[in-house]
Amino acid sequence: MASQLRLAVDAMSGDHGLRSSISASLNALNQNSALHICLVGDEAAIRSSLLASNYDSARLSICHSPDVVAMDDLPSKALRYKKQSSMYRALELLRDGNVAGVVSAGNTGALVAMGCIILDRLPGVRRPAICAPVPAKNGYTLMLDLGANIECDAEHLYQFAVMGAALSNALDGRDAPRLALLNVGAELIKGTSVVKEAAELISADSRLNYIGFAEGNDIFSENIDVMVCDGFTGNVALKVCEGTANFIRGQLKETFMKSLYGRLAALVVKPVLNAFQKDINPERYNGAALLGLNGVVIKSHGGSSVKSFEAAIHQAARAVDGDLTQAIARQLHTTES
Repeated sequence: MASQLRLAVDAMSGDHGLRSSISASLNALNQNSALHICLVGDEAAIRSSLLASNYDSARLSICHSPDVVAMDDLPSKALRYKKQSSMYRALELLRDGNVAGVVSAGNTGALVAMGCIILDRLPGVRRPAICAPVPAKNGYTLMLDLGANIECDAEHLYQFAVMGAALSNALDGRDAPRLALLNVGAELIKGTSVVKEAAELISADSRLNYIGFAEGNDIFSENIDVMVCDGFTGNVALKVCEGTANFIRGQLKETFMKSLYGRLAALVVKPVLNAFQKDINPERYNGAALLGLNGVVIKSHGGSSVKSFEAAIHQAARAVDGDLTQAIARQLHTTES
């Protein structure tokens, strides 16, 4: 029987595999007393990694899977030949009701493909979308799609808006999250025909709190809770955000280290810099939800550290607590009716 907060963690996938997933899972268990975790992967390797750790065996179990989906495996290859992988088995546990959610740092394409086949999409969902939090002035902005759908029509964007609103409600309890469509300008006359048509569909749904078009710099504002766009635009925007943050951190460090005066100044402002680093640290916001599947699936960054993987586990727990899957299903069912 599946516990309400029983999660399957794909322990083997990602760049760091067990080095991140084991410690992150143990930390998450310590932080959330209601959480149960099933580690999916090579049982002998997992038990060896757990030898030096203290944990509640009643809340941590192991499901053996001998194979792993490589980060460079083609989704079609993974579907056909990796049915004994930790990723495939974790999704099967969710499908069969043994867990309430899955967390994986593995191959994104394979995870989406396997999710669509094993879990299926929710009724009415045309395409699943990848949604992740981006640091912003109000904490973070949820942004979707971030790469699952390179080309989208207006109906796809409308469904992304519905699913993004449901995720915002599940994670943060917002009854009317503010939705915006990413565009080249805020004026109604700007944008492609697809974006303009999507705006009409979203604004026509009285249950959605649509505030209009927004530009790229608005992602970081305090006025938007959910930013909607196609996967090509979203993925490029996300990578630009990450690159900009890394550039600023690097330039600040280099500038302070150039001279003795700079190094002394760095000591004075170090508390401020540490606070700034914490606010924009992507590890705090790790975890992309694969929305539209028949179950909670959270994709952790492939290179996740222990801290960032743990953030993804907590996000999965909050999504389950917020009844995310059923919230999306109810909203889409009402739309179809």
